[in-house]
Amino acid sequence: MARVVLEVHDVQHSYGAQKVLQAVSLSIREGKIACLLGASGCGKTTLLRCIAGFEEISDGSIVLNQRLVSSPDHFVPPEKRRIGVLFQDYALFPHMTVGQNIAFGIRHLPQQERQAKIRHLLHSVDLDAYENRYPSELSGGQQQRVALARALAPEPELLLLDEPFSNLDQTLRERMKHELKVLLEFFGVTALIVTHNQDEAFDMADEIGVMADGRIVQWGSAYDLYHRPQNRAVAEFLGTGAFLPAEITPEGCLESELGELVCTDDIKPLVGRKVAVLLRPDDIVHDDAAPMRALVKRVAFRGMYRIYYLELPSGSEIHCFTSSHHEQHEVGSRIGIRLDLKHAVILDRDLALVEEI
Repeated sequence: MARVVLEVHDVQHSYGAQKVLQAVSLSIREGKIACLLGASGCGKTTLLRCIAGFEEISDGSIVLNQRLVSSPDHFVPPEKRRIGVLFQDYALFPHMTVGQNIAFGIRHLPQQERQAKIRHLLHSVDLDAYENRYPSELSGGQQQRVALARALAPEPELLLLDEPFSNLDQTLRERMKHELKVLLEFFGVTALIVTHNQDEAFDMADEIGVMADGRIVQWGSAYDLYHRPQNRAVAEFLGTGAFLPAEITPEGCLESELGELVCTDDIKPLVGRKVAVLLRPDDIVHDDAAPMRALVKRVAFRGMYRIYYLELPSGSEIHCFTSSHHEQHEVGSRIGIRLDLKHAVILDRDLALVEEI
C-alpha cells in the first residue's frame, strides 16, 4: 500500500471570533489526486492555506511525509514544506519569460542542471517553443501549464491547486481538466484540489471530501458520494435529487407513493420510523404507458438531455431525465413515469443516512 503523504488531524482555525475550520481530518496517499469540494465560504480554501503554511492553526496537526509541519506550538514556514501551489490566477511573474518563471523555484541549481529541467518540463507540458515568451503572450490554458511546470520544478512532495479552472471558459475548461489530470498522473504527483464545481471534482479526483460549515461531512469516491450520501447536505450538493417520504412495513418492504421500492430483512429494524428515500433523476423513467402520472412543474434543457421537475398527486416533487431528442412535454401536462431503482438510500426524518441497500 502506498505511503501516506499528507495527514491532517483535527485541525481548527479561526479568523478572530469566527471559527472557520472545525476539527478537520483527512489523509492522502502517494500518487493520489484528492479534492476538497464545497460551496463558497465552507472553509476549503482556508484549509488549503493552512496546509501550504500561509495560515497557522489553533488546534490539531498537519503532517507531511511523517514530518510535523503545523501544530499550535510548531510551525514550518511555507518555503520549507516542499509543497507546490498552483494559484487560482496562476500568479505568473509578468516581467519574466516562461523559462524564467519555471526557473524561479530552482535558482539554487547549477545553470546546466536548471536549464535541463526547464527544457524537460516545457516538453512535458507541450510548450517547447514558448521558453522566451512572456505570460501576456499566452492563452489561459498555456498560462496554466506554465504555472504547473513552475510548481513542479522544485519536485514538491505535495501539490495544492486552488480552483485551477475558474479563469477558463467552458470549452477550455473541459480540455484542461483532461490535460491536467494526464500531467499529474504522468509526473506521479500527489495532489489536493480545491473547487466548488462538482464536475471538476468528479473528473479529476480519486477521492473527494465534501466540506460544509468548516467540516468534512463525507469523504469517498465520486460514486459513493453521489449514490451513498451520508446526509441531506451531501445529497443536495452533489446533483439533483428528491427525498420521497416512505414507510417500512412489518414485512420489511419500503413503500412509497410510487409503490413498493424494495423488500429486505435489512430494513425490518426500521419498521415504524418516518423515513425518506433519495431518488436521483436517473431512478425515474419517463414511460407514457405507466399507470403513475406526474404533473410537469418545470422543464430544464441541458443540451443532451432535459430535466423534468415533476409533482406527484401528494404534492411531493421528483425529477426525471429524458433525451433532448424526445418531444418536450409542456409545463402543466401530465406524463407517465415508473421507477427503475437499482439501490435505495434511506434517510431518517432529519435526512441523515440510516440504511443503504
